[in-house]
Amino acid sequence: MDYLVNLSLLRPDPALDARMAEAGVTIRRPLAPEAKHVTEWVEKTFETGWASEAAVALTRQPPTCFIATRANRLVGFACHESIARGFFGPTGVEEAARGLGIGHALLLASLFDLKSMGYAYAIIGDVGPSAFYEKTVGAMPIPNSTPGIYAGMLAV
Repeated sequence: MDYLVNLSLLRPDPALDARMAEAGVTIRRPLAPEAKHVTEWVEKTFETGWASEAAVALTRQPPTCFIATRANRLVGFACHESIARGFFGPTGVEEAARGLGIGHALLLASLFDLKSMGYAYAIIGDVGPSAFYEKTVGAMPIPNSTPGIYAGMLAV
């Protein structure tokens, strides 16, 4: 199921920013020379489909992908505008770095970027952890959104 986020309700989270700084985590857009590293990491850590979506996000100028780094090492990513306009995802944080708020920080970076592009709402496609999105950004399920944009994909 897809979820909808009202971007006008988003507010910066200084406490989350402080947590990221304290944990030594930087949230930023990847540089062009890092694109291959990012897509290979996404494929190895998560899946090929997500790596393909990240590759699309990395070709935009500026990239519609954010990465989380810690000690100059990639630990998470989030993309938007890769599968469709106004869509958030895919996103993921490596298992060892979960629980620090990195996913939340990446989500906010992408959603604020969508808001700056002029969107009033964002769609989170094919939501996995729905409770996380409901709690962190007030996301709501979109009725009749299953199977959604991913319907009819090639079998691999």
